[in-house]
Amino acid sequence: MHFPFIRISLRRILMVLPLFALVILSGCASVTPITNTSTKATAEASSNDATLVQVDSSAKLRPASQLGLKAPEEQDIWERIRKGFAMPDLVNARVNSRESWYASRPDYMLRMIERSRPYLFHIVQELERRQMPMELALLPFVESAFNPQAVSTAKAAGMWQFMPATGRHFDLKQNLFMDERRDVLESTRAALDYLQKLYGMFGDWHLALAAYNWGEGNVGRAISRNKARGKDTDYDSLSMPEETRYYVPKLQALKNIISNPEAFNAELPEIKNHPYFKTVSIDRDIDVALAVRLAEISTDNFRMLNPSFKHPVILAAGTPQILLPWDNAETFARNLERHPGKKLASWTAWVAPRNMKLEEAAKEVSMHINDLRTANNIPPRMLVRAGSTLIVQRKGELDSDVSEHLATSAQLSLMPEVVLRKIAVSARKGDTLARLAARHGVSAGNLANWNNLNLNARLHAGQKLTLYAPYRAAKKAPARTSTRVASKRKKR
Repeated sequence: MHFPFIRISLRRILMVLPLFALVILSGCASVTPITNTSTKATAEASSNDATLVQVDSSAKLRPASQLGLKAPEEQDIWERIRKGFAMPDLVNARVNSRESWYASRPDYMLRMIERSRPYLFHIVQELERRQMPMELALLPFVESAFNPQAVSTAKAAGMWQFMPATGRHFDLKQNLFMDERRDVLESTRAALDYLQKLYGMFGDWHLALAAYNWGEGNVGRAISRNKARGKDTDYDSLSMPEETRYYVPKLQALKNIISNPEAFNAELPEIKNHPYFKTVSIDRDIDVALAVRLAEISTDNFRMLNPSFKHPVILAAGTPQILLPWDNAETFARNLERHPGKKLASWTAWVAPRNMKLEEAAKEVSMHINDLRTANNIPPRMLVRAGSTLIVQRKGELDSDVSEHLATSAQLSLMPEVVLRKIAVSARKGDTLARLAARHGVSAGNLANWNNLNLNARLHAGQKLTLYAPYRAAKKAPARTSTRVASKRKKR
C-alpha cells in the first residue's frame, strides 16, 4: 500500500527542519519565556522567606547599571513588571470582587494605564534598584488612578497620595511655589522610603500596605489587640476599616489582571521598556510658558511631567531641574542656547513688608490689582499679611532671580479685610471708657484715641462719643412659606 501524502509531508518537514533549528537556537540567546511569575514567586517565598525581599533602608543602594537592570529592548514594561512580582498572593472573595469590578470597566482601565505611561518606567527602575517587589509599581493605580494632580477629601495629594504632615516627614517640600507631593521623582522616592520603613516594622508586605493606607499606629494597635486575644495577626485576620480591608485586594486584583490579561478579557496597551522623560538642569529662573515653547511641547505635556509647580515661573534656587520627554530634552537645550536676549523669567517674588490691602501691594510693585489678584489667586476683600510672598512681574529693582531661602520657604498668608463703620454712642451714668468700650465690643485704648481722650478720662451721662465697629451685613428676612410647607420641614 502506498501513502504518497506521507512522503510529501516528510519531505516538507525535512525542508523546514534546518530553518526551525536556526530559529530555536537564535531564540535561546534573545527570547525569555513568559512564565507564571506570580505562582513562582509565591512558591519561592514559602520555601525561603528571606529571598522574598531584602529590605535594608540604611544600606547604600547600588546604581541600576551595576545591578544589570536594563531589560532587552524588545520587552514591554508589563513583561518586566510580571517578572518582578514577589509578594505572596492574597486569595479571598474581596479579590474576586475587585477583579470583576476592574474587568467590567475597560475604559476606566485604559484611562489609568494611559496616565501611567510617562511614570511607570521610572517607578520600575527604582523598585529594581531597591530590590522591592514589583507589585508596588501598581500601587498608584489604587491610590490615585496614576493622577499626580489628585487630591483626596482628606487633603492627600499626588499619585502616591501623601498627607501634608507625612510628606514633610519624608522631606517633600510644600511651599508657595511647589508641592513635591505631586513631584514625579520626589514623591516616588518618598513613597518607596515609607514602604521600606513599614516593611521593616511589620515584616510583611500586606501589613505594610495596610499601614500605608491606614497608618502604622492603627495597624500596630490592631496587631496588639489580636495578640492579646490569641488571634492571628495576618492582614486577613485584623479588624480594620472597610477602605483598608479592600486596599490589598484591589492591588491583588490588578496584579492578577496584568499577570494574565486574557483570562479577564483585558487588553494592556503596549508601553515600551525605556525611559519616557529626561531630567534637565536649570540654573536660572524661567517662565513655564517659555520652557514649554523652548521644549516644543504642549503645556499639558509639560504639566504632566512637572505637576508640582504652582505658579507661572520656575525658580532655579528651589527647583534646579525639570522633566521633559526624552526627545524634547535636546530640543530644549538647543533652543535655550539660541534664545534671544537671554531673559528667561518675567515673574519674580516679592515679600509684603506689613499687613496690606491688595490695592496697596499692587501700587508698590507697579501692577494692576486684577493682574496681581489673578497671579496669586487672592479672593476679594482679603488682606495680605506681613511677611507673605507674592508672585509679581519683574520690573526695575525686582528684575532678579529669587533667592534660595525665599524659593524654598515662601508662604502666602491672608486674612479677611475688616470694614469699619462709624457709630455715635452716649455714655450712661457711671460709665468709664473701659465699661463703654466693653459694652460695644471695642478696646478702651481705641475708644480713647478715636475721641482724643485720656484713657482715665471721666465721662458724664449723655456724653456723645464716636467709635468704629466691624460692619455687619443686615440679616435677610426669611422667605414666607405656607403653613403646610413649614410643617413638612419641621417633621423632617
